[in-house]
Amino acid sequence: MPFDINGIRIPTIQQDNVASRCRGCGEVIEGVPFRVNVMDITAVEIPPAWSGRTPINPGPFQFHADPACARRWMRERDNLFCRKSAVRELMRPIAIPGETPRWGLCDGLHHDDHEFVPA
Repeated sequence: MPFDINGIRIPTIQQDNVASRCRGCGEVIEGVPFRVNVMDITAVEIPPAWSGRTPINPGPFQFHADPACARRWMRERDNLFCRKSAVRELMRPIAIPGETPRWGLCDGLHHDDHEFVPA
């Protein structure tokens, strides 16, 4: 499909594909995606080794504006969600004590104890 730019026909420019997909539901995101970043677990004094793996991928992760998509993504990763928080652009990971390592995600805007529930 050729385009006209300032009255000049340019047949080599093609319309871009829509490539933004929601990490929660997998559907195409129309418009600007809602992005969620997960903060680093701890600040390290030295950079991690190239061969190492980080426990959490900080993102950014793209979703529809509906918080249900982000919570679905959290459930699929076996993360818990602090019910005193909301899905926001910046989420803080909190280690959940137990035999298997798990993480809870919270926006960190409340000052009392967390209440983690399945996302």
